[in-house]
Amino acid sequence: MQSSRSHDYHLVDPSPWPALGAIAGFLMMFGFVVYLHPSILGESRTETITNLGTLPIMPGVGLVLLTMFLWWRDVIAEAHKGDHKPIVQLGLRYGMVLFIFSEVMFFVAFFWAFFNASLFPTPAIGGVWPPTQIQVFDPFGLPFTNTVVLLLSGTTVTWAHHALMRGDRAGLIKGLALTIVLGTLFTALQAYEYTHAAFSLKDGIYGSTFYMATGFHGLHVIIGTIFLIVCLYRAVRGDFSPRQHFGFEAAAWYWQFVDVVWLFLFVCVYWWGA
Repeated sequence: MQSSRSHDYHLVDPSPWPALGAIAGFLMMFGFVVYLHPSILGESRTETITNLGTLPIMPGVGLVLLTMFLWWRDVIAEAHKGDHKPIVQLGLRYGMVLFIFSEVMFFVAFFWAFFNASLFPTPAIGGVWPPTQIQVFDPFGLPFTNTVVLLLSGTTVTWAHHALMRGDRAGLIKGLALTIVLGTLFTALQAYEYTHAAFSLKDGIYGSTFYMATGFHGLHVIIGTIFLIVCLYRAVRGDFSPRQHFGFEAAAWYWQFVDVVWLFLFVCVYWWGA
């Protein structure tokens, strides 16, 4: 009776990864809070924690990456077993759409904070925006270069998708590889930009809103790049077909979302905000 199935739905096996993911997310955010406010664990420990730099964030980051690997491994195994019937794929698509919508609202909060501070500058920052002590980036310097890089990556991931739909495996692999290279280049350029910034996260409301918005976008680019690397590995292995490739489709949706968010960041934060 258990081996036979009279429906196309997939009953997920008990899994520890949701609980592990919740623990990993908590540890990562707790480490981030400790990094920003080293005195939170007591004034006597402030200097020691400050000397650790970003080390408090690393255990959470490592556990998040481990959870992603183990969870995706199980989902891929389900697909290979034939558990992802059309109705299951539809549910996965709805889930990905809702996840991206939740990410949109996540960034709406950062944009809200930025516009609230910029449209109504308080006397504490001199009543002007940007604050007079902040030396902002030239939007048509490195930020514009990064914009071009990310837009190009959007075209290459679309090329890979069209190649997959035509059954062109070589085109799929080339398109994915180029997208990964461009995503890595974007991250490297943004890291270079941060190291040459004339202000930091702790430099008032401008520094806070700038680094929280662009930094979390950078984190999403890194996650998306990892997502695409997994897809490239699976494409080389021959996992995807024109009729069944939700793993790649989800990665492409996520990457296009990252592209669109960056366009808003470039226009609103780098260009208009400066």
